[in-house]
Amino acid sequence: MQYYNTTVIDEFDTPEEGLKILMDLIGNTFSEEEINGIKKAYEYARDAHGDQVRLSGEPYIIHPLSVSIITARLGMDCPSVIAALLHDTVEDTKATVETVKELFGDTVAQLVDGLTKIQSVPTKTEERLEDAIWLDATRVKQLQQAENIRKMLMAMSKDIRVIIVKLADRLHNMRTLMFKPEQRRREIARETIEVYAPIAHRLGIRPIKEELEDLSISYLDPVAYREISDSLKKQNETSLEFLEDIKGRIEERVRETVPDAAVSGRIKSVHGIYRKMYMQNKNFDQIFDIYAVRIIVDSVIDCYNCLGIIHDMFKPIPGRFKDYISNPKANMYQSLHTTVLGKEGIPFEVQIRTWEMHHTAEYGIAAHWKYKAGINNGKNDLDGQRLAWVRELLENQNEAEDVEEIVTTIKSDLVPEEVFVFTPKGDVYNLPSGATVIDFAYAIHSAVGNKMVGAKVDGRIVPIDYEVSTGEIIEIITSSQQGKGPSRDWLKIVKTSQARTKIRQWYKKERRDENVVEGKAEIEKEFKRNFIRLTPEEYEPFVQKISERQHCKNVEDFYAAIGYGGITLSKLMPRIKDDYLKLTKLNEPVIIKSAPLKKKTKSKEGVVVEGIDNCLIKFSRCCSPLPGDEIIGFITRGHGVSIHTRNCPNVPKDISLAPEPERWIPTYWDTNVKEEFKCSLQIECTNRIGMLADVTAMVAAMHINILDISTRTTSDGRIMMLITVCVNNIEHLDSIINKLKGISGVLEIERTGF
Repeated sequence: MQYYNTTVIDEFDTPEEGLKILMDLIGNTFSEEEINGIKKAYEYARDAHGDQVRLSGEPYIIHPLSVSIITARLGMDCPSVIAALLHDTVEDTKATVETVKELFGDTVAQLVDGLTKIQSVPTKTEERLEDAIWLDATRVKQLQQAENIRKMLMAMSKDIRVIIVKLADRLHNMRTLMFKPEQRRREIARETIEVYAPIAHRLGIRPIKEELEDLSISYLDPVAYREISDSLKKQNETSLEFLEDIKGRIEERVRETVPDAAVSGRIKSVHGIYRKMYMQNKNFDQIFDIYAVRIIVDSVIDCYNCLGIIHDMFKPIPGRFKDYISNPKANMYQSLHTTVLGKEGIPFEVQIRTWEMHHTAEYGIAAHWKYKAGINNGKNDLDGQRLAWVRELLENQNEAEDVEEIVTTIKSDLVPEEVFVFTPKGDVYNLPSGATVIDFAYAIHSAVGNKMVGAKVDGRIVPIDYEVSTGEIIEIITSSQQGKGPSRDWLKIVKTSQARTKIRQWYKKERRDENVVEGKAEIEKEFKRNFIRLTPEEYEPFVQKISERQHCKNVEDFYAAIGYGGITLSKLMPRIKDDYLKLTKLNEPVIIKSAPLKKKTKSKEGVVVEGIDNCLIKFSRCCSPLPGDEIIGFITRGHGVSIHTRNCPNVPKDISLAPEPERWIPTYWDTNVKEEFKCSLQIECTNRIGMLADVTAMVAAMHINILDISTRTTSDGRIMMLITVCVNNIEHLDSIINKLKGISGVLEIERTGF
């Protein structure tokens, strides 16, 4: 079988040339019957697409041909190659799944149907988006991306070949992305690097993953891409000479002990260098693994023998050795990695692995593909183990009632950065970077996580939100107390979707009555915080409408879903507030019966009061209005006009029904307010060393003046921080809040009076 090679990009000008390349690839590995079936599929796709052309102006059939060639280079089976040729026919032509099934069989039809559904089948969320005028464009795009990922995972659940063909499709689209408008190029590139490249990584298809990442960076950060590419080109001639010399020396020495060892060299991908330069603040010269030598041998014993030879030949750099043979990565990648220093003073990485490990490292799932083997088959064999993470991901996303959690899952559970930790018995577990001891407990078993009351790391007690590091030995302390379960607060601490899902499952199953009470209390708290006041007659139908929109059978189910975390109420509040405004008609102008208004006058505080000249202005402490807030004034006796936000709890909903309506007067902000205003923020965060220092340092870095700050410890061990700062307006405040939310351990930020 000829496998995919990133150095081979099959370019062709005519469909006939492309077909010849495809036939040459499969000629020695596919049977005559399979080859005839592929030719038939090509002719069908060519005729179905007819005169269709791509944005580049080339015949459309060039695209499915290219996808099928990439699929064939991955070593995939005949149905996968045929599905690659037909993957756009059902969506873009008059072809139907039934016709495909009749001509090419059930398997091909299922693959084509899976690929089509990723693109075209509307979901409930998408249907709801059609009338979601209350959402901004960015929010709509986020929801649409989440739904696309859900559909992709559903297709993967039926047959993993669907996503492999989809990766080939995305790769060719990325290679021809230059023909799209600039904004669309950036959107596709971002989705590729956030979703498709991580999936390729977890499937173990390294060449696809690296090319998708490099192409994405070339569109997302073209300046950095050119800078790194130019640096590599400048060193290219010297690099090749250096690698050839190192290879020769290693090959000569290694073959004395391991005669059949194969030695090769490689230069790190642009994206790999980019991550270290721009995400770890390193210079090009500080990256030690730009150059690498790979040694491939027949047995594991030979791997360790070669490692000893390398460390004898060159000086190993401390802390740069990784044994992925004993501790494989989540995608079953295995290899020995060591970084050493040559006589020239140039550091380089040496990777040592067996041929079987090499095929897994290069081609992942594709290297171990069996005909007609789907994700649900062979759960007990090696391929089943390699696909275990896919099944787990699907189980977790099926539990997620909030569709946006799927995007979070993809970005957290599929990240390349991992840590390896041990149980006291020596069992190894790999977790995403930033995972806590709670995540570790649920990785062992859901029963362990549910009974967890504490943890020890290397023999010492640690906080419940402790983030684990590679090499640590972790002991989970459990309680045998009946009914003991996880804390709801853990949902804000855990990093993995597995832990989050298991916690919610426990609460959903064991604490329904408690969930209902918690959910009702939370919605009442949110209503109060957002100044939503309803009469008893209005309350029940209002909440009933919200629950129906979330596909809950009744209001009690809605409360329960909020209680165990299945529904995130804060994400529903924009729509809820919109419904409330329509209900109470607060968006209609308030008619105030008063004397004829005088001319509008600007005060020195940046507030215009209608009908009063040069009046004293005082900003109320109950709501702390800022430029950008809708405001109203109240004439005080002897103290001028007190300014409130329109939704302040001290402002009547209907001014005409107030005891003294004439004292409420229209006010608004001047168009060019230059003053600074006091604003207080309540920050809920985890109790860790350096938290206060991190918050104040972040505020100082934004050149914001801190007027007051205080902290207190809550009953559940968290820190509640109250900080008063000077801000210019609502937009300025929002930028401050967004920056503070990026600090590790910050859980929630709420604007308050001061």
